[in-house]
Order: sequence, then C-alpha cells, then structure tokens
Amino acid sequence: MDVVSREDSRETLTMRKQRATRARIAAAAARSVAESGLAGATIEQIAAAAEIGRATFFRYFSSKEDAVAEGMTTHWLDAITAAIARQPKGLSAVEAVVAAFEDLGDGFDTISGQVRELATLTRSSPALSAWTLQIYLRYEAAIAALVAPRLDDPVAEDPRPRLIGALAMASIRIALDDWLLHGGSLPARVRAALSSLQIG
Repeated sequence: MDVVSREDSRETLTMRKQRATRARIAAAAARSVAESGLAGATIEQIAAAAEIGRATFFRYFSSKEDAVAEGMTTHWLDAITAAIARQPKGLSAVEAVVAAFEDLGDGFDTISGQVRELATLTRSSPALSAWTLQIYLRYEAAIAALVAPRLDDPVAEDPRPRLIGALAMASIRIALDDWLLHGGSLPARVRAALSSLQIG
C-alpha cells in the first residue's frame, strides 16, 4: 500500500510539474508577442524565455500560435475573474459583471493591436476556433462561480450563474466580431452588449 501511495504521489508531483511547465511556456509566449508582435515572436525566443529547449516546447504545444493563444487567454481569464471579485458586495450578479468589464476597458487603446491580432488568429482555422470555444467555456464557468454568491434567492441547481456567465461571454463574442468587422471602440461595443443582460 505504501509503495502504491508513493507512486501516486510521484505521479501527482509529475503532473503538477507538467502543468507548471505548460503554464510557464504559455506565459512566455504571451510576453514575447506583447514585446515583438506575433510575427516577431519565435519559438526559440519563447523557449529561451521559458528556460526550456525547443524539443520541450513541442512536447507541450504543437505550434507557436497554440502557446500564444493559451498564454493570452489565461491572462484575460485571470483579469476577468479578478475584476469581478473586487466589485462591491452591494452589486447584483449582473451589475458586478457589467462593472468588471467596464474596468477592463480602461487602458484598452494600448493593447488593442494585440487583441485584434489574437482575435484574428483564433478565427483563422477550425482547430483554433474550436480551441477558443473551450476557453470561452472556462471563462463562463469562472464567472458563474464568482456571481453565484451574489444571488439573493439561490435554489438547488440554480441555472442563473451559468446563464450569466454564458450571456456575458456571448456578449463579448458579439462585440468582438462587430469590432473586427467595423472598427470603432471595443469597450463601447462591450458596454452596449452587456447592457442588454437581464437574468431574473
């Protein structure tokens, strides 16, 4: 039994190290793109920043674009959840989500080029589009967990937190699609889309 326990512990430690390495590579990819742009960032540059070799990079990601997409979306997931968590307790679930995205719009002009480049990238192939959908589902789940305690009359298996998360991210997708096609202000488009959120 002790041998099995030790083996399970080693496996768990290995898995934790692998997750940490993957996260480090993705973060390095996001930083490299922020500094050099998507075209300027190379796998060698990303690997060096993550303190790994090129071969190790390809054990975790099939391409530079995959690593960049994960690094950027993880950054935004952290930003979204932090923004919702710091909203005043008196706000309703929907109000907290709207206010959080309002906060995230501050300073958008400085990163608009990166956002456009990443959004265009994730729409460039069916595989990346499918991968991006999974990321949006992670966002929705994270939002649902944060807004659930703000509901005054929760019920068993209450669908409202998930609905709020899903509608919030659908609003973001619609705003982003419109912005890519027509330009203008993405934060303004997000505000307009979120203003229509109504969950009883």
